[in-house]
Amino acid sequence: MTKGPGAPTAAPPGRPGAAPSPQQPGLWNIANVLTMIRLLLVPVFVLLLFADGGHDPKWRSVAWASFAIAMITDVFDGELARRKGLITDFGKIADPIADKAIMGAALIGLSILGDLPWWITAVILARELGITLMRFWVIRYAVIPASRGGKLKTLTQGIAVGMYVLVLTGPLATARAVVMGAAVLLTVATGLDYVGQAVRLRREGLAEQRAAEKAAGR
Repeated sequence: MTKGPGAPTAAPPGRPGAAPSPQQPGLWNIANVLTMIRLLLVPVFVLLLFADGGHDPKWRSVAWASFAIAMITDVFDGELARRKGLITDFGKIADPIADKAIMGAALIGLSILGDLPWWITAVILARELGITLMRFWVIRYAVIPASRGGKLKTLTQGIAVGMYVLVLTGPLATARAVVMGAAVLLTVATGLDYVGQAVRLRREGLAEQRAAEKAAGR
Protein backbone atom coordinates (compact mmCIF):
# COMPACT_ATOMS: atom_id res chain seq x y z
CA MET A 1 0.00 0.00 0.00
CA THR A 2 1.33 3.45 -0.90
CA LYS A 3 2.16 5.69 2.03
CA GLY A 4 0.28 8.93 2.20
CA PRO A 5 1.75 12.36 2.94
CA GLY A 6 3.20 12.61 6.42
CA ALA A 7 3.57 8.85 6.76
CA PRO A 8 6.66 7.87 8.76
CA THR A 9 9.66 6.72 6.77
CA ALA A 10 11.42 3.47 7.54
CA ALA A 11 14.11 3.65 10.21
CA PRO A 12 17.61 2.57 9.24
CA PRO A 13 18.64 -0.98 10.11
CA GLY A 14 19.63 -1.57 13.72
CA ARG A 15 17.93 0.09 16.68
CA PRO A 16 14.40 1.30 15.72
CA GLY A 17 14.41 5.01 14.93
CA ALA A 18 18.16 5.32 15.50
CA ALA A 19 20.28 7.47 13.24
CA PRO A 20 23.21 5.72 11.60
CA SER A 21 26.43 6.25 13.53
CA PRO A 22 29.13 8.26 11.76
CA GLN A 23 31.85 6.16 10.18
CA GLN A 24 35.37 6.52 11.56
CA PRO A 25 37.95 7.77 9.03
CA GLY A 26 40.18 5.12 7.47
CA LEU A 27 43.61 4.32 8.86
CA TRP A 28 45.45 5.72 5.83
CA ASN A 29 44.72 9.41 6.19
CA ILE A 30 47.19 12.30 6.13
CA ALA A 31 47.21 12.76 9.92
CA ASN A 32 48.02 9.09 10.59
CA VAL A 33 50.63 9.02 7.81
CA LEU A 34 52.46 11.95 9.44
CA THR A 35 52.36 10.09 12.76
CA MET A 36 53.82 6.98 11.09
CA ILE A 37 56.58 9.07 9.51
CA ARG A 38 57.47 10.42 12.95
CA LEU A 39 57.70 6.88 14.32
CA LEU A 40 59.96 5.81 11.44
CA LEU A 41 62.20 8.83 12.01
CA VAL A 42 63.06 7.68 15.56
CA PRO A 43 65.62 4.98 14.60
CA VAL A 44 66.93 7.19 11.79
CA PHE A 45 67.53 10.02 14.26
CA VAL A 46 69.30 7.71 16.73
CA LEU A 47 71.66 6.37 14.04
CA LEU A 48 72.50 9.92 12.91
CA LEU A 49 73.01 11.16 16.48
CA PHE A 50 75.57 8.44 17.26
CA ALA A 51 77.22 8.42 13.83
CA ASP A 52 81.03 8.68 13.88
CA GLY A 53 81.22 8.60 17.68
CA GLY A 54 78.34 11.01 18.27
CA HIS A 55 80.33 14.24 18.37
CA ASP A 56 80.86 15.05 14.70
CA PRO A 57 79.26 18.48 14.00
CA LYS A 58 78.21 17.45 10.48
CA TRP A 59 76.39 14.30 11.59
CA ARG A 60 74.85 16.16 14.50
CA SER A 61 73.50 18.75 12.06
CA VAL A 62 71.90 16.01 9.96
CA ALA A 63 70.50 14.45 13.15
CA TRP A 64 69.06 17.86 14.06
CA ALA A 65 67.35 18.04 10.64
CA SER A 66 65.64 14.68 11.19
CA PHE A 67 64.60 15.76 14.70
CA ALA A 68 63.19 19.03 13.32
CA ILE A 69 61.16 17.15 10.68
CA ALA A 70 59.72 14.92 13.40
CA MET A 71 58.75 17.95 15.49
CA ILE A 72 57.09 19.59 12.47
CA THR A 73 54.97 16.50 11.80
CA ASP A 74 53.94 16.62 15.47
CA VAL A 75 52.57 20.13 14.94
CA PHE A 76 50.57 19.26 11.84
CA ASP A 77 49.16 15.76 12.40
CA GLY A 78 47.02 16.63 15.41
CA GLU A 79 45.82 19.88 13.87
CA LEU A 80 44.85 18.14 10.61
CA ALA A 81 43.07 15.36 12.50
CA ARG A 82 40.93 17.86 14.42
CA ARG A 83 40.19 20.23 11.51
CA LYS A 84 39.38 17.58 8.93
CA GLY A 85 37.66 15.09 11.21
CA LEU A 86 40.42 12.48 10.85
CA ILE A 87 40.57 11.40 14.49
CA THR A 88 40.94 7.60 14.71
CA ASP A 89 41.60 5.09 17.48
CA PHE A 90 45.03 4.47 15.93
CA GLY A 91 45.84 8.18 16.02
CA LYS A 92 44.75 8.57 19.64
CA ILE A 93 47.24 5.88 20.66
CA ALA A 94 50.06 6.28 18.13
CA ASP A 95 50.35 10.07 18.23
CA PRO A 96 51.41 10.38 21.90
CA ILE A 97 53.65 7.32 21.55
CA ALA A 98 55.41 8.89 18.54
CA ASP A 99 55.85 12.17 20.43
CA LYS A 100 57.40 10.50 23.44
CA ALA A 101 59.54 8.14 21.32
CA ILE A 102 61.36 10.88 19.39
CA MET A 103 61.77 13.10 22.47
CA GLY A 104 62.86 10.16 24.65
CA ALA A 105 65.38 9.00 22.04
CA ALA A 106 66.88 12.49 21.88
CA LEU A 107 67.07 12.97 25.65
CA ILE A 108 68.53 9.54 26.39
CA GLY A 109 70.94 9.77 23.48
CA LEU A 110 72.21 13.20 24.57
CA SER A 111 72.68 11.97 28.15
CA ILE A 112 74.59 8.89 26.97
CA LEU A 113 76.86 11.19 24.97
CA GLY A 114 77.40 13.33 28.09
CA ASP A 115 75.83 16.46 26.59
CA LEU A 116 72.76 16.60 28.85
CA PRO A 117 72.55 15.85 32.60
CA TRP A 118 70.72 12.61 33.36
CA TRP A 119 68.49 14.30 35.97
CA ILE A 120 66.95 16.50 33.26
CA THR A 121 66.25 13.46 31.11
CA ALA A 122 64.73 11.64 34.10
CA VAL A 123 62.42 14.55 35.04
CA ILE A 124 61.13 15.08 31.49
CA LEU A 125 60.67 11.38 30.70
CA ALA A 126 58.95 10.67 34.02
CA ARG A 127 56.47 13.46 33.33
CA GLU A 128 55.86 12.46 29.71
CA LEU A 129 55.42 8.76 30.51
CA GLY A 130 53.18 9.54 33.47
CA ILE A 131 50.90 11.84 31.47
CA THR A 132 50.69 9.35 28.60
CA LEU A 133 49.61 6.59 31.00
CA MET A 134 47.14 9.00 32.58
CA ARG A 135 45.62 9.78 29.16
CA PHE A 136 45.01 6.05 28.65
CA TRP A 137 43.59 5.87 32.19
CA VAL A 138 40.80 8.33 31.31
CA ILE A 139 40.47 7.67 27.55
CA ARG A 140 37.21 5.72 27.94
CA TYR A 141 35.65 8.77 29.58
CA ALA A 142 37.26 11.69 27.72
CA VAL A 143 40.33 12.84 25.82
CA ILE A 144 42.47 15.29 27.79
CA PRO A 145 42.92 18.26 25.44
CA ALA A 146 46.31 19.85 24.93
CA SER A 147 46.40 23.08 26.94
CA ARG A 148 48.21 26.26 25.93
CA GLY A 149 50.75 25.52 28.62
CA GLY A 150 51.22 22.01 27.24
CA LYS A 151 51.75 23.37 23.72
CA LEU A 152 54.26 25.93 25.02
CA LYS A 153 56.02 23.14 26.93
CA THR A 154 56.26 21.02 23.77
CA LEU A 155 57.61 23.96 21.76
CA THR A 156 60.16 24.87 24.44
CA GLN A 157 61.27 21.26 24.84
CA GLY A 158 61.66 20.89 21.08
CA ILE A 159 63.75 24.05 20.78
CA ALA A 160 65.91 23.19 23.79
CA VAL A 161 66.56 19.58 22.77
CA GLY A 162 67.20 20.67 19.19
CA MET A 163 69.82 23.14 20.42
CA TYR A 164 71.50 20.35 22.42
CA VAL A 165 71.55 18.09 19.36
CA LEU A 166 73.60 20.73 17.54
CA VAL A 167 77.22 21.24 18.56
CA LEU A 168 77.11 24.75 20.05
CA THR A 169 79.69 26.75 21.98
CA GLY A 170 79.96 30.15 23.64
CA PRO A 171 76.82 32.29 24.11
CA LEU A 172 74.67 29.80 22.17
CA ALA A 173 75.63 27.02 24.57
CA THR A 174 74.62 29.28 27.48
CA ALA A 175 71.35 30.17 25.74
CA ARG A 176 70.39 26.53 25.25
CA ALA A 177 70.91 25.86 28.97
CA VAL A 178 68.51 28.72 29.77
CA VAL A 179 65.92 27.41 27.30
CA MET A 180 66.25 23.91 28.75
CA GLY A 181 65.72 25.30 32.25
CA ALA A 182 62.48 26.94 31.07
CA ALA A 183 61.44 23.66 29.44
CA VAL A 184 61.96 21.73 32.69
CA LEU A 185 59.88 24.25 34.66
CA LEU A 186 57.05 24.09 32.10
CA THR A 187 57.28 20.30 32.07
CA VAL A 188 56.69 20.05 35.81
CA ALA A 189 53.99 22.77 35.97
CA THR A 190 51.91 21.43 33.07
CA GLY A 191 52.32 17.88 34.37
CA LEU A 192 50.67 18.82 37.65
CA ASP A 193 47.86 20.56 35.72
CA TYR A 194 47.23 17.43 33.60
CA VAL A 195 47.05 15.26 36.71
CA GLY A 196 44.30 17.50 38.08
CA GLN A 197 42.40 17.35 34.77
CA ALA A 198 42.68 13.56 34.56
CA VAL A 199 41.39 13.01 38.10
CA ARG A 200 38.46 15.36 37.48
CA LEU A 201 37.52 13.82 34.11
CA ARG A 202 37.65 10.29 35.48
CA ARG A 203 35.53 11.25 38.48
CA GLU A 204 32.96 12.91 36.21
CA GLY A 205 32.98 9.95 33.82
CA LEU A 206 32.40 7.45 36.61
CA ALA A 207 29.56 9.59 37.99
CA GLU A 208 27.88 9.74 34.56
CA GLN A 209 28.31 5.97 34.12
CA ARG A 210 26.71 5.25 37.51
CA ALA A 211 23.85 7.63 36.71
CA ALA A 212 23.24 5.92 33.36
CA GLU A 213 23.28 2.46 34.96
CA LYS A 214 20.86 3.62 37.64
CA ALA A 215 18.52 5.10 35.02
CA ALA A 216 18.61 1.84 33.08
CA GLY A 217 17.60 -0.04 36.23
CA ARG A 218 20.78 -2.05 36.57
